[in-house]
Amino acid sequence: MVMLAIVAMSADGKSKKKQQQQLFPDGTPIPAWFSDTTRVDVAQLGKQYVITDYGVLAGDSTLVQTEAIQAVIDRAASEGGGVIVVPRGTFMSGSLFFKQGTHLQIREGGKLKGSDRIRHFRLLDSRMEGQSIKYFAALVNADGVDGFTITGPGTIDGNGHLYWEEFWIRRQYNRQCTNLEAMRPRLTYISNSKNVTVQDVRLINSPFWTNHVYHSDHVRYLGCYIYAPTENVFAAEPKRGAPSSDAIDIDFCHDVLVHGCYMNVNDDAVVLKGGKGTWADKDPKNGPNYNVIIEDCTYGKVHGCLTLGSESLHDRNIILRRCKAEDANRVLWLKMRPDTPQHYEYVTVEDFTGNCGSFLVVRPWTQFFKPEDRTDMPLSQCNNIRLSNIRMSCKNFFDVGTSDKYRLLDFTFENCDVQDEARAFDKSMIENTVIKNIIINGESIK
Repeated sequence: MVMLAIVAMSADGKSKKKQQQQLFPDGTPIPAWFSDTTRVDVAQLGKQYVITDYGVLAGDSTLVQTEAIQAVIDRAASEGGGVIVVPRGTFMSGSLFFKQGTHLQIREGGKLKGSDRIRHFRLLDSRMEGQSIKYFAALVNADGVDGFTITGPGTIDGNGHLYWEEFWIRRQYNRQCTNLEAMRPRLTYISNSKNVTVQDVRLINSPFWTNHVYHSDHVRYLGCYIYAPTENVFAAEPKRGAPSSDAIDIDFCHDVLVHGCYMNVNDDAVVLKGGKGTWADKDPKNGPNYNVIIEDCTYGKVHGCLTLGSESLHDRNIILRRCKAEDANRVLWLKMRPDTPQHYEYVTVEDFTGNCGSFLVVRPWTQFFKPEDRTDMPLSQCNNIRLSNIRMSCKNFFDVGTSDKYRLLDFTFENCDVQDEARAFDKSMIENTVIKNIIINGESIK
């Protein structure tokens, strides 16, 4: 990230610094919206509909009450909107659909728990893995709900154990089993919405992706705890964790802030999606992600802290800053699909500390890909990637592979002091690599 000094003239005609404007990696100003981490005041969101006051039964956490909870949402919408409140206790449900003017609050000690039967989740037109397809609704759904909020401090629990077991059983039977063949709901799916806030809530045990936001803008995740187990979910293979339990999938969105969250999942943490396939850039339902900031977060065990791909087209102005990794497999992962035109540019990782397997990973991604003939297929590219103020202990700081399917250029490594078991750093692998004050295993790199 760059700081631009704004210069004003004093009364005596001398210039003075008035303020410093933060800039995105491409030099455009970061709007003030990104600095606002003020929590939404639930009391200002309208009437509060405590679900147990409107026919939802307390005391039986095994009773699936989808229709009763949905009736409260529908009533609130018909009466001008308000907050659907889950009080203390556990309430099980299938897919719920929030409407304009409605919000969700989970109070202290409250839990909205997903059913472990896929039949309780509606099959409808949706979005999954870079495709617009029919798929199962999430537990919490909001489509075209501007101003939607989810607030804690309670818990949304996906109750994923049986779904995880079924997935790994399918993989035992067929090693090529894809995610979509194992029918699993997401925890939250927010689409076609603006000015959304998800704050101070526990989001755990999702059967599939934990949070998926599609074709939306000005979305904030503030102070969330996002967790899925990373092992011991399948007795036959104890090292297996909750499959594909990504923390936050950002799909064809812009102006997204992830601030002060904790993420520990058995897949990638923050993932940029947007489309996949040889002709993906021609589909209007696919698109870019831009102006995304992830800051002041802590990562437990994750596959990647920030991952671009595997279903991504064009990502620009992405910042990962002031974060700590406790046990990440990778920090910045640029997945390059040979069958998809991809462009990742103006990505900055700065002020990052902790431990990881690989810090920077750029490799071909060939899992379940289907290349087609296309005479005007663009060459994929990663450019203007900047890593600065890095203090890490790594197994491999520079895990980079070249390919005739993509081009790498204009990477900057600045003020990095790392322990690196692999000792694989090689600036010649990337065109126009710039290094400034790089220390690897105590030795200055030129």
